[in-house]
Amino acid sequence: MPSRNLSRRTSDADINTHPLSLDDLPPPETKRWVIRRKAQVVAGVRNGVISLDDACKRYKLSLEEFLSWQRLIDNHGLRGLRTTHLQKYRIDTEHKGTPKH
Repeated sequence: MPSRNLSRRTSDADINTHPLSLDDLPPPETKRWVIRRKAQVVAGVRNGVISLDDACKRYKLSLEEFLSWQRLIDNHGLRGLRTTHLQKYRIDTEHKGTPKH
């Protein structure tokens, strides 16, 4: 029997290219932000399904938090949204701008 999660798995391309509607976005009362839900919100804003301002209000996100999700997707793909890797990606990004002696 196939795993229930298989149908929910999405690739980077799926998140960025599939047309979305408001019904495809996470519910407004979402508290647990897994990779898929973060990516859906970013894709919704990018695809014009919801404005950035409305997304931040709907999900009670700061602009900085949303932009960090977007930046992590751009720089690292969906795996960048994993909270366990967040510290590593932040450190890597900080060191890229630091001159080596």
